[in-house]
Amino acid sequence: MLDTLTFLLEKLFLLAHIKLSSLRCERDECPPQPAGAPLRFQRGDLLEVPRTLFIHFGIYLGDNRVAHLIPDILPVLTADSRQIQEMVTNTRLLLGVLSKRASIRVDSVEDFAYGAGILLNAMDRAVRRSPLSGEEVARRAERLVGSVSYSLLWNNCEHFVTYCRYGSAQSLQTDKFCEWLKSLIRDQRNVVLTALLGLLSMVCLGISSSTALPTLLIPFTLWMAS
Repeated sequence: MLDTLTFLLEKLFLLAHIKLSSLRCERDECPPQPAGAPLRFQRGDLLEVPRTLFIHFGIYLGDNRVAHLIPDILPVLTADSRQIQEMVTNTRLLLGVLSKRASIRVDSVEDFAYGAGILLNAMDRAVRRSPLSGEEVARRAERLVGSVSYSLLWNNCEHFVTYCRYGSAQSLQTDKFCEWLKSLIRDQRNVVLTALLGLLSMVCLGISSSTALPTLLIPFTLWMAS
């Protein structure tokens, strides 16, 4: 039951994330650095790029190298290290999200940016903790390189970089999603809509434990939480 709930939350987060990411990019006043300008970055800097549906984060290690946690389906399909080390395409990334497979890997700035402009240390304005020293940030990132489990909600690239740079893993995007979800729960009109949809499913699919239980349980839970 908990796995099912987490799966549903992650899919809802994926949809909400598109809107949150676009709004964040619109609000951000920090001009992006060109992807091919590594000399402007210092060891331990936090780099940020828009990628597919996500804002993607990494830690600059120096010498045009970036450590970043990125979902990837390819290690599930092959053991060929040469293929795996190639740049992770958007298709590989999205399939990695769905399969919850990821790694913390080191790529060039160009491969990390994937053609997008780079925001430099933009998160420093939003996080209340002071950044650690650049060398400590980079060393933390280097120690974590390797395969990791992935969760869109609980262990994503933002958790990785905030742990490295600020000493505590968190995801501002997840926090925004949770606040948005709370606002939905507080709106009792959504409870009524959920109940009506549940009744409609019972009419269309027939009354059974698989339709009746969610129809009763989900609106009741939302009502009690609102």
